[in-house]
Amino acid sequence: MINIQENISLKDHNTFDIDVKAKHFANLSSVHNIQEFCKHKKYDKFLILGGGSNILFTKDFNGIIVKIENKGIEIIEEDEKHVFVKAAAGEIWDDLVEFCVKNNYGGIENLSNIPGTVGAAPIQNIGAYGVELKDVFIQLEAIEISTGKTRTFSKNECEFGYRSSVFKNELKGKYIITSVTIKLSKSPTLSFEYGAMRDELKRLNIENPGLKDIRQAVINIRSSKLPDPAIIGNAGSFFKNPVVENKKLEALKRDYPNIPSYKQNEYSVKLAAGWLIDQCGWKGKSIGNAGVHKDQALVIVNHGGASGQEILSLAENIQESVHKHFGISLVPEVNIL
Repeated sequence: MINIQENISLKDHNTFDIDVKAKHFANLSSVHNIQEFCKHKKYDKFLILGGGSNILFTKDFNGIIVKIENKGIEIIEEDEKHVFVKAAAGEIWDDLVEFCVKNNYGGIENLSNIPGTVGAAPIQNIGAYGVELKDVFIQLEAIEISTGKTRTFSKNECEFGYRSSVFKNELKGKYIITSVTIKLSKSPTLSFEYGAMRDELKRLNIENPGLKDIRQAVINIRSSKLPDPAIIGNAGSFFKNPVVENKKLEALKRDYPNIPSYKQNEYSVKLAAGWLIDQCGWKGKSIGNAGVHKDQALVIVNHGGASGQEILSLAENIQESVHKHFGISLVPEVNIL
């Protein structure tokens, strides 16, 4: 039986530490519970919640919050070179990474220490240090909310893009992901070409890194750059790194010759949103209880007691400032409700 709670504070269910309430709240700890909820759903307005690490609540939620908490990690197939790992949507993402690294399964070690659940990972197509989920993704299972029927999505059907998927676009709010299957290597080619990773491995005196070394380096870097939500409310990177055409970069270089950029393809490059924000003077600046982190301009923080509207207002001021200075529109990576 599904237990539906009423008037529940969401303060402990979002990493921004925003104190809003949900009219109704349900924990779904099994696929059966999820199917039952979908078949008998009586709520027009609902939200599927994972770890709450990529969401900004700006007001009370006048509907039902559904928190997915099914568990389980299993090897479903393997051969001499590869292993297929299936993880339940309610598992903590970094617990899955730790499991894979401990067993010497390579492919997601660069995605260490990313907050959130396994089920949220494909929605966002999470990525870090040259690796994205789509690089190892095989399929996912999901339940259609309107019918309660199970459907399997292939990689192509997920329509992965930069921090995007079909579940953030035309299928948004139509499915509940219940599991994700990935393909990992038993003899992986490690990726550590990013300068920050090379520098950290050098600092650790590691010349020939293994999976555990890469994971530790990523954890160290992220911990040094991104504040712990348990200490100060935040959702990690608030904005996506913008992708611009080469001619836009060349124009910017005339005024900002040191602007960092990362080649995407022969036509476009990715810019560092944090650098753009920093150049506009926002790093460490606060308005009320909302602020930009002192060490990482890409992170907006709740210094304590900030409302979601305060956070949003600050974000909009940053967007306006960056557009005025650079002619670039920053797009939030965080879901705003």
